[in-house]
Amino acid sequence: MVHTAYIQTTLGLIGISESEGFITELFFEKDLQKGTDTQLTPLLAKAEKQLAEYLSGSRRDFELPLDVAGTAFQKTVWEALRKIPYGQTRSYKQIAEWIGKPSAARAVGMANNKNSILILIPCHRVVGADGKLVGYAAGLDMKEKLLELERIQANGGKEVIL
Repeated sequence: MVHTAYIQTTLGLIGISESEGFITELFFEKDLQKGTDTQLTPLLAKAEKQLAEYLSGSRRDFELPLDVAGTAFQKTVWEALRKIPYGQTRSYKQIAEWIGKPSAARAVGMANNKNSILILIPCHRVVGADGKLVGYAAGLDMKEKLLELERIQANGGKEVIL
């Protein structure tokens, strides 16, 4: 059975789903799902706590069991995304090179688009080759907010002028 918790955050309402002891989805208010079981399980309580810590700047990495459905290629891309350091970005081309598929930047972008566990699998840290923000399921405004949060926290809580 899938359980979902809805958490009010500084970014708005966020839903987190778990099934069989694994986090399977994280989504924003615009994508709220109706008719799901809203039981706060121990795992969802742990995810809620870690998400709050991340948003407050006291957590940089998540320690949660994740299970996201996808192809072997998508899973390889998502694992690479989890290795992008907090407060930094990489391009789709760099991710393609990391996974040994240097000509697969477009496919990396498509895998990013299929990531159902936003923030926990940090697809917001992937940008265009020119450094510009492109594509994010929750919208570019949200991507910019997440990157700014990380940039400030990675700089010791001080605003960085770019």
